[in-house]
Amino acid sequence: MSRVATIPLQARMAQAISRAQGDLAVTQQRIATGKKAQNYADLGTQAPRILSARSMIARQEAHAVVGKQVTTTLSIYDAGMGAIDSAVEGLRETMLQAIGTGQTTGLQAVIEGAFHQFRTSLNTTERGVALFGGGQTLDVPFQADQLGDLVGTTASDVFGNDAVRASAEVSEGLKVEYGVLASEVGEKLYEAFRTLATAGAFGTTPTAAQQSAMNEAIGQMEEGLATLRTVNADNGRKLAEVETLSIRAEERSLLWQDIVSQNEDADLAQVAIDLTQQKMVLEASYSIFAQLSRLSLLSYL
Repeated sequence: MSRVATIPLQARMAQAISRAQGDLAVTQQRIATGKKAQNYADLGTQAPRILSARSMIARQEAHAVVGKQVTTTLSIYDAGMGAIDSAVEGLRETMLQAIGTGQTTGLQAVIEGAFHQFRTSLNTTERGVALFGGGQTLDVPFQADQLGDLVGTTASDVFGNDAVRASAEVSEGLKVEYGVLASEVGEKLYEAFRTLATAGAFGTTPTAAQQSAMNEAIGQMEEGLATLRTVNADNGRKLAEVETLSIRAEERSLLWQDIVSQNEDADLAQVAIDLTQQKMVLEASYSIFAQLSRLSLLSYL
């Protein structure tokens, strides 16, 4: 039977074992989760700082996502306008050669091909949204299907876009307005194609009216290309700006993530050391408690 003097000691050892078990459980949980604490209350005075950092991470990640979406859209604008530029410039050079030689063999096919590229690019969509349509995202911005459809039309007959431009917040307090309108880049080029369509199909040798139409169309193309290139240059500037802002948002997000990690993540090397020590303490406590439990007066008689 236990001596009366050993009872308080046993009670203290039981409390020590309970504490050691609690410490060991916390350490094992840290190893399992990789975190210093399982809730914000356990983080103490660091909790407000971490909550603030997490809020900043969410905002920077949102800005980065928006920036990437806008970058994609601006890149599609650039590709579309680049395709129009290449097609119309090629047509202009072919027409200049035709005027110089007085021969228009194959010119009609070049005109038709350039018009097809012009129409297709202006009607570009992204996930079902007409990019050059302004606010009219579900309508076709350029509504003529064939070159011959342009005869007798006006710009208002063929352009279905409005003047609305999209905007997006790509950085804290900074909104970027972007968007290219079909009529903005295509009106003068449309007039050139209408002039050629009105002149009729080109054969081997142009008529006097067709010769005059080619000269007029070349002037309209040059004006249209100048406008197109100005708009595309502005689009490229915005693309570079948004890309830079997106990269900065990602960098700021990583910075805040590092702050959170420093305050939340456990030092696994130190945790492993603590685990070994706590196991040893607990095992020693079990051993001492067992020895105290076996103490009795009979052992000394």
